[in-house]
Amino acid sequence: MDQGHIRNFCIIAHINHGKSTLADRLLELTGTVEKRNMKAQILDKMDLEQERGITIKLAPVRMKYKDFELNLIDTPGHVDFSYEVSRSLEAVEGAILVVDASQGVQAQTLSNIYLALAADLKIIPVLNKIDLPAADIERVGQEVIKLLGCKKEDILLISAKTGQGVDQVLKRVVSDVPPPPGKAEASTRALIFDSYYDDYKGVVLYIRVVDGAVKKNDSMKMMATKAGGQALDVGYLNPEMKSSPSLRAGEIGYIVTNLKSAHAGRVGDTITLTKDPSDQALEGYKDIHPFVYAGFFPTSNEDYQALKDAVEKLNLSDSSLRFTPENSPVLGFGLRLGFLGLLHMDIVRERLRREYDLDLIVTNPSTDYEVRLTNGQELDIKSAADLPDMSEVEQIREPWIKGEIVAPVDYVGAVLQLVVSARGLQKKLDYVDARLAVIDFEAPLANLITDFYDQLKSTTSGYGSFSYELADYRAGDLVRLDFYVAGERVDALSVMVHKSEAERIGRRAVEKLKDAIPRQQFKVSLQAGVGGKFIARQDISAYRKDVTTGLYGGDVSRKKKVLAKQKKGKQRLKRFGKVDIPSEAFSVLLKRD
Repeated sequence: MDQGHIRNFCIIAHINHGKSTLADRLLELTGTVEKRNMKAQILDKMDLEQERGITIKLAPVRMKYKDFELNLIDTPGHVDFSYEVSRSLEAVEGAILVVDASQGVQAQTLSNIYLALAADLKIIPVLNKIDLPAADIERVGQEVIKLLGCKKEDILLISAKTGQGVDQVLKRVVSDVPPPPGKAEASTRALIFDSYYDDYKGVVLYIRVVDGAVKKNDSMKMMATKAGGQALDVGYLNPEMKSSPSLRAGEIGYIVTNLKSAHAGRVGDTITLTKDPSDQALEGYKDIHPFVYAGFFPTSNEDYQALKDAVEKLNLSDSSLRFTPENSPVLGFGLRLGFLGLLHMDIVRERLRREYDLDLIVTNPSTDYEVRLTNGQELDIKSAADLPDMSEVEQIREPWIKGEIVAPVDYVGAVLQLVVSARGLQKKLDYVDARLAVIDFEAPLANLITDFYDQLKSTTSGYGSFSYELADYRAGDLVRLDFYVAGERVDALSVMVHKSEAERIGRRAVEKLKDAIPRQQFKVSLQAGVGGKFIARQDISAYRKDVTTGLYGGDVSRKKKVLAKQKKGKQRLKRFGKVDIPSEAFSVLLKRD
């Protein structure tokens, strides 16, 4: 295909604004997928994506329109998967910005626009869902004009569900998106923008060829990892894999490799050919930094190796996932996994359960902390259990984020109260128009990773949206909150909290533990403590058998004697008895009221 007739573009939007539906219509309109094979969210191949109606993995597909070759990448919309979006933007020259005509501009719309502008892409604004009775085309159109500085006639009005106006989107892509740059005669350079592990094919790389070409059976070299490999098969997605003799400059496709290791084909790396290597690598992606950490333990220690293998395979198709081995006295061997957010954690847990048939215990999520000891040593801890004795600690720094909330003007007061309750600081308040406000704030990440998003949705009647990025690490008056079950400290339950919030969180957590841990034959005490000082307590009362039922008549001392014997037995049982802590107790701080 002549390079001047290639168009590479992606679709970006806030979650649930209709990206995947628009992708379906484009595939239908270009005849890429026959009508009889058509289904909703055809590019969302995971069961989880179909069930939840969200895109988790980016998906490339090639379409033919007139005499043009269109390469589309469908991207996720949730804030947790913004890294997937940034990778897609590096591989294309244009972006279709989809905005829901009934909901308007939302937080992730803004952050995706910033990413697209930073990547210097041609943005095509599209108002979707114009067929809905609640659609307010005039108001939302003004929001987009103010945001992009475009003209009213630049905005396309479509309904991806009914197909109305979708043909105009294809015409605009062909006319406005520039053809890909790159030299066909130069040494081969191709950018890896995604990868996954296939049980039958092995390591499969999704690439964008910038210069030169990649042919079947070519010997390749990764410029960052220095790994060598062979292209066993090359081709494009239509949306299923379709082999072709080669991928040329400007094209997007896949390479099936003979790489043995998941880490040899790193996302963001540059592929070149062994016979004519390029000496200059393409600009890679930023190294991703997980925000949220949680311990994943198999219910049986025999499944530890299976868990490790499953996470390694998942790591290939999800390069933002990080993991290290962890050992807990209560839970045995497991892994500490790093995620980009709570939805990301939820998706990974569900994929491990479904795809690898693993029964897991997941501990309370936390973030990482930078600790400076009195001897000057610096530590980076991912779990509260790793914190050294407080007498050796000089300073603890926690991560803070820069957040952006987009909400209707009527809810600004309630949103600001919510930010303050999360120890946040309001930085800026802008009004997009008479109905929409944008609140910029900073807050400690630890206070946002559990239920901040749910509380925001509740406070704003579902209209508020939220996006964030890591700002820096700041020193705070932080303490480790420990939990004791029957007098024994359970390290897997420990969390880092601000001193001012320790008592409130401790009281709430022991109340929830009381509901989660079943009653025993003896009384069980549940305590929360900071530095050996207890700040909250609940008791789980023992099962009590009425041992006096068989006694008739006689002196009251007979009953007292039997009850004293029972009490003595309970005390003995309390000394030797073990409390079995169920798996749901370890994620007790996730389950809010």
